[in-house]
Amino acid sequence: MKLAVVGGGSTYTPELIDGFARLRDTLPISELVLIDPDAERLELVGGLARRIFARQGHAGTITTTTDTDAGVADADAVLLQLRVGGQAARQQDETWPLECGCIGQETTGAGGLAKALRTVPVVLDIAERVRRTNPNAWIIDFTNPVGIVTRALLQAGHKAVGLCNVAIGFQRKFAALLDTAPGDIHLDHVGLNHLTWETGVRVGGPQGADVLPKLLAEHGDAIAGDLRLPRQLLDRLGVVPSYYLRYFYGHDEVVRELATKPSRAAEVAEMERQLLTMYADPQLDTKPELLAKRGGAFYSEAAVDLAAALLGGGGSPHQVVNTLNNGTLPFLPDDAVIEVQAAVGAQGAVPLPVPELDPLYSGLIAQVTAYERLALDAALHGGRERVFRTLLSHPLIGQYEYAEALTGKLIAHNREHLAWA
Repeated sequence: MKLAVVGGGSTYTPELIDGFARLRDTLPISELVLIDPDAERLELVGGLARRIFARQGHAGTITTTTDTDAGVADADAVLLQLRVGGQAARQQDETWPLECGCIGQETTGAGGLAKALRTVPVVLDIAERVRRTNPNAWIIDFTNPVGIVTRALLQAGHKAVGLCNVAIGFQRKFAALLDTAPGDIHLDHVGLNHLTWETGVRVGGPQGADVLPKLLAEHGDAIAGDLRLPRQLLDRLGVVPSYYLRYFYGHDEVVRELATKPSRAAEVAEMERQLLTMYADPQLDTKPELLAKRGGAFYSEAAVDLAAALLGGGGSPHQVVNTLNNGTLPFLPDDAVIEVQAAVGAQGAVPLPVPELDPLYSGLIAQVTAYERLALDAALHGGRERVFRTLLSHPLIGQYEYAEALTGKLIAHNREHLAWA
C-alpha cells in the first residue's frame, strides 16, 4: 500500500509518522512519500520520519520529493496537509481583521476566507495531478478550511473525504472522564467543520446509552474550562459545542483577548523553529513532547482510521468526517459538506441519520453553509465583489462597513496568492 502526504515537510508530520508506525496492523503501509516544495524542511522531517519507522520496527520505506506528480503516482491515498503562504500568511490572517474589530483566526471569519482563497486553487491543482496518475486514489483532506476545501474537491468530482481532529479530541477527553476505552465512545456529532456540537455521548455504539447529561453534571466545570466558555452556558444548552463556537458565542470577549496578546501564529512559528532544530538531531528517533503543543492532537489516529476504512483494510465502521449532506440535514442543499458521523468504507462516507436539530443550531449551520458556498465561488472565480458578498454573509462580520474594509485588507495582504488580484 502506497500513501503520499502533500505538505510532508510540515512539523505536524512526525505525529502522523508515529501513528503510521504504531498502527501498522490497521494500515499496513509499504511505501510512504512525503511531498513538499521546501526541500530543506523536507530533508529534516524525512530524516526523522525514517528514524521513527526504524525505531518502531516498521518495514515500510519513506521517500521524499519536491515533485508532486512523481510523489502521488500510483498512490492508493493522498493526504493533504498544506498551508499556502506558510506561517507568515497565517500571521496576517490573525491580525488584520482585528483592525476592524473582527475575529482574527485562520479558519473562520475574514482570516478563514483569506485562507480559503489561497488554498482552494492549489488543492484543486494537486487533485487533478492525482486524478491523472491514479483516478482511483482517495484524497483525505486535513487542509483548512476543511469544509470549503472538501466541497471544492467533491464539486470537481474527486474521491475525497475531509478530516478534522475535533471529534477524536472530544472522544478521548470524554473516555478519560468516564474511565472507559475511547473506542467505546460514540459521539452524536453534528454541524460543519469548526462549527459543531456534541448533542449526545453514547457508550457502546450509536444505539448505546446517552451519558452526556451525566458528563455535564459531573464534569461540566472541566469541560467548560477546556472550551473557555461559561459552565452555565453548557448547562443551558445541554450540549457540548466545539471550542470554535467561542468565536460566535463570545465574539467581543475573544476580540479583546486577541488584541492584547501575541498571535497564535507567532507562537506556532516559534515552536516550529524549535521543532526543526530538534528534527535536525540525528539521534532523535521519537516525536518530541513539544509537538503536542503544536496542535493536531490525535490527528494520526484519525488519519489511520479513515485511510484504513477507505482502502478496505479495516478501520472503524463509523467515523466523524466531512462529506456531502445528501439530505442528512434537510435544511441544507445536498451538495453542502457537513461534519457528522458516517459509515465509512471502500465506497466512501455515507452520513448516519441525524435527529431534527434545534433551530438554535440549524439556523447558524444554514447561515455558515451559505457563507461557505459564496466563499467557494470567490475562490474559484475571484473578484472583489465576490469577496465583499462573502464577507457580508458571514455571521461574524455582517455589516457593510466591516465587509468593505475587510475586503480591501484581504486583497492587499494576499495579492501574491490571488491570480485575479
